[in-house]
Amino acid sequence: MNYAQTLDYLYSSLRSFQDAGSDAYKPGLERIENFMTYLGRPHRHYATIHIAGTNGKGSTSHIIAAVLQAAGFRTGLFTSPHLHDFRERIRVDGVQISEREVVEFVDVHRSAMERIGLSFFEMTAAMAFEHFSREGVEVAVIETGLGGRLDATNIITPIASVITNIGLDHTDLLGSTVVEIAAEKAGIIKPEVPVIIGEHDATTDSVFERAAREVGANLYFAEDLFELVSGECNAEGSRFCVRRVGDEREYQLDLDLGGEYQRRNIITALGALEVLHRRTQVSISTRALIEGCRDAAATTGLQGRWQRLGERPMVVCDTGHNAHGLRYVSEQLKRLNCKQLYIVLGVVREKDLGAVLPLLPREAHYIFTQASVARALDAEELAHRASEFGLQGEVVRGVREAVAHARTLATEDDAIFIGGSTFTVAEII
Repeated sequence: MNYAQTLDYLYSSLRSFQDAGSDAYKPGLERIENFMTYLGRPHRHYATIHIAGTNGKGSTSHIIAAVLQAAGFRTGLFTSPHLHDFRERIRVDGVQISEREVVEFVDVHRSAMERIGLSFFEMTAAMAFEHFSREGVEVAVIETGLGGRLDATNIITPIASVITNIGLDHTDLLGSTVVEIAAEKAGIIKPEVPVIIGEHDATTDSVFERAAREVGANLYFAEDLFELVSGECNAEGSRFCVRRVGDEREYQLDLDLGGEYQRRNIITALGALEVLHRRTQVSISTRALIEGCRDAAATTGLQGRWQRLGERPMVVCDTGHNAHGLRYVSEQLKRLNCKQLYIVLGVVREKDLGAVLPLLPREAHYIFTQASVARALDAEELAHRASEFGLQGEVVRGVREAVAHARTLATEDDAIFIGGSTFTVAEII
């Protein structure tokens, strides 16, 4: 098979959560453990950092990986979902796995994958683990796919675990309350492995404290390690002054990622890096910290985080898609200096519209659309539901067509925002 044929096989035979949603979700570790035993347990050949959370785990993973790379470590990075190319999920020092290596992995291991009954995500994680071993990775940053306790990535024993934050998302699979969801994500906490929690939350702090205590893991809250003195975030990037708690040392950091939520992510990433520096053999210099943050997106290829796509009118996109993430996006939209805001909005069918639509600005003009994936909510239905919350506009079904239409409506002094789902953003960047 060539690369295109290999992807066709994977998507048709294994079904991904990205395409099929909860129907593709196969929780549990038995299958991935059996397959990794078959592969010779390559995930044990290098150090790992495990990252979970409702929002921010993508940005946090990329920031940490970029800093590790700047510190001279050969660094693997496993994330999901991808925007354009499957290979975005697996990188070593910022370089994607090659098409040839994807094809060879599937060709060689196809029969075992089918015999064991791997899910798409389990196969992808296994491919990443083997690739990192083959490429001589020293430390790999591993982002969970969904939840934590039963996620395929939870077969690793990391040198540090990170949980960014907890919000209501995937409630049909992870639990209907933040306490239940926190318990699932706390499943990545391992015996005697330090764990860093990105944000204090009175509702969930005790969940993590109890889980860490039960297995003898030292627990840290990033907000107790670093505090944000000042910060400026826009579509060009972010600039922060952060202070380390204890010795009051301040760091001036530029980050080539935009969005108000980066205020949270930078503290989480710094907290994790501080614990790594204190508690492990991973040494991080100030130079590596500054350079890694400055070039995080450029080094690791991260896209879709409050990313500017055009000027006059300003065009910005963001992959935030749940209530927790869209709350930050909505605050950022309020700060845009424009006469009229146009929002190109497309979501997936399972989205809790009652939670996300009230967060969006009523004064904007909406162009409701739908991405070219089976999970996309029909644009007409989205428009109808949005009208119940005072959001008015029109329907243009194709994402590119919707953006083009917004451009015809907008003047140079207006702004266009594109978002609502990863799929919507993926079609225009």
